[in-house]
Amino acid sequence: MTRLDRTLDPIEVVATFGRAWADHDIDAALELVTEDCVFDNTSPAPDGTRSVGRTEIRIAWLALFNDETTRFEEEETFSVDDRVVQRWRYTWSDGHVRGVDVYRIRDGKVSEKLSYVKG
Repeated sequence: MTRLDRTLDPIEVVATFGRAWADHDIDAALELVTEDCVFDNTSPAPDGTRSVGRTEIRIAWLALFNDETTRFEEEETFSVDDRVVQRWRYTWSDGHVRGVDVYRIRDGKVSEKLSYVKG
């Protein structure tokens, strides 16, 4: 499990979070979100679904983490205060999609992850 220092820069928090995703380690990723974290999913179109809290988020993320053939590739990341914006490419066995996540960081953890895709 990964522990985060509350003084970490928001971009460092998102980088650590991204490594948990790259490792397909859902437990590590969930440790990096606040108990009341909000996740806005990209699907179903047009508005996606909202999950609040680690239990709901685990359910929303489980299929992504269980598919070892998928990966997120960071394209660009920048921050302003407690917000981090990251453009990415998500690849699976026979395709890909590009998108962006807007994070809010609180006390060294992700408290909000709003996801959007090109479509």
